[in-house]
Amino acid sequence: IPAVSHKQPHVKKDWSDHALWWEKKKTWLLKTHWTLDKYGIQADARLLFTPQHKLLRLQLPNMKHMKVKVNFSDRVFKAVSDICKTFNIRHPEELSLLRKPRDPKKKKKKLEEAEEDDLELEGPLLTPGSGELNGSPLSPTTAWFGDSPLSEGNPSILAVSQPISSPDILVKLYKPQSLLDKAKINQGWLDSSRSLMEQDVKENEVLLLRFKYHSFFDLNPKYDAIRVNQLYEQSKWAILLEEIECTEEEMMMFAALQYHINKLSIMSSDHHMNNSEKEVDEVDAALSDLEITLEGGKTPKKLTLKGYKQYWCTFKDITVSCYKSKEEAHGTPALQMNLRGCEVTPDVNISGQKFNIKLLIPVADGMNEIWLRCDMEKQYAHWMAACRLASKGKTMADSSYNLEVQNILSFLKMQHMNPDPQFIEPITTDINPECLVSPRYLKKYKNKQISARILEAHQNVAQMSLIEAKVRFIQAWQSLPEFGMTHFLAKFQGGKREELIGITYNRMIRMDASTGDAIKTWRFSNMKQWNVNWEIKMVTVEFADEPSLSFICAEVDCKVVHEFIGGYIFLSTRAKDQNESLDEEMFYKLTSGWV
Repeated sequence: IPAVSHKQPHVKKDWSDHALWWEKKKTWLLKTHWTLDKYGIQADARLLFTPQHKLLRLQLPNMKHMKVKVNFSDRVFKAVSDICKTFNIRHPEELSLLRKPRDPKKKKKKLEEAEEDDLELEGPLLTPGSGELNGSPLSPTTAWFGDSPLSEGNPSILAVSQPISSPDILVKLYKPQSLLDKAKINQGWLDSSRSLMEQDVKENEVLLLRFKYHSFFDLNPKYDAIRVNQLYEQSKWAILLEEIECTEEEMMMFAALQYHINKLSIMSSDHHMNNSEKEVDEVDAALSDLEITLEGGKTPKKLTLKGYKQYWCTFKDITVSCYKSKEEAHGTPALQMNLRGCEVTPDVNISGQKFNIKLLIPVADGMNEIWLRCDMEKQYAHWMAACRLASKGKTMADSSYNLEVQNILSFLKMQHMNPDPQFIEPITTDINPECLVSPRYLKKYKNKQISARILEAHQNVAQMSLIEAKVRFIQAWQSLPEFGMTHFLAKFQGGKREELIGITYNRMIRMDASTGDAIKTWRFSNMKQWNVNWEIKMVTVEFADEPSLSFICAEVDCKVVHEFIGGYIFLSTRAKDQNESLDEEMFYKLTSGWV
């Protein structure tokens, strides 16, 4: 039979995105002017000629999945910057990627993947269009929504909050977590200084895009509709899944804000992105408060210490002085406390009129615990603000003091539960309380009771615009004692057992692993240098006027912990008058250690 040849039409293939990958050494050969010999490659080496841009399935903070084309040869820090540019999220340095934590209770991987698909279908899944992958020049990152690429600069769907459609989703995801469980999740953060390929990330793998550093710079409703919405979503899920603790009154306030946001999101047209000037102006005030939260005069008051010895206390500069009576306030105090570097925690129950402040004050061998009991809300707000500022070494003369007081008062006001009953909406069926509070409250109360409390709390927020409500939600999240704390398991030098180390935007805290109580705090501002002994996986931190601190990371790469410390120090160097460009090299210098 004569051979029949079928000539293929000539298709010009673009190879410009391909590069060589050396699997054995986990290295991209990107220096094309180098010889293979210079790379140390022998004749038997196996090299893969593969595209640098590959698909990733990203789960965004709102729990929706998107397919995104990302450069697998860029360092993760750069890849995240490109992803955020595509999604129109400013300040990408605050976000990063982490691997999905495995649920130890689920033995079968298949089962977990099936559940994930259910969740994915619940939201709009972003999939690549049919013809875009072959031969077209690629922008640094491409994402698809439905069948068309997500247009850069206006992925407005990401600015819209979608209500949780079914309580089953919450129940499926809900896992009451111990502090140790929370610490284990943090094992999943990727190394920002290395590429996805170097960290064994596979094409089509699911990675979580999250705000990693809880230090949100220059939030502005004019430019940040998507950033604000994704931050709101991350905080909403953290509260619903109890990744962060809050009181019952706070939970009802968060539920009321969610109810309000859901209602306004449904009512507003698809074009609500073009906010009226009025709405933007309204929220400017809320944002100036928000920044104070992030930064993070004598006032004599009668206060009680827990243990219930009553003292007359005065607060001057950053020192609280306690006297046996008001008359003795000119003499020598019975007790004096310098609050610089202390841990300040609220203990408040508004309906029970309980306004306590717990202080952990650093002393040579650890922390002293002191409780202050205030008579009423206003007094509490002033003292709480003064304590928060003093812990950072600032006094009440600081310009942020009054804003901090207002911020605390507005947070308390949103939790008030006895507005005029005639203004409370009748209970309707569309509240879905089981989608607005964490599952533990569904066991404790009937749905009707929860609905009534949500509607009561809604009176305090009913006048807010959509973006203001989201900002207030984020602000309330920031006011929770555990906000911004990332936990890791560690073994301290000289310590017998595993403990926790908590890292926040301005300090490190040694914590009891079972109770979460702070044992000792170290401020970044007091740090001289920190480094890692990679062989024994030990992090050592040296301070200006304290003994150095060494710990070995348990169950997590010490690079992750090192990067959190360096990352927060990098973020603290940002200034408003800087242009938007990031000093990438400075980030690597502060976070990569000596790899």
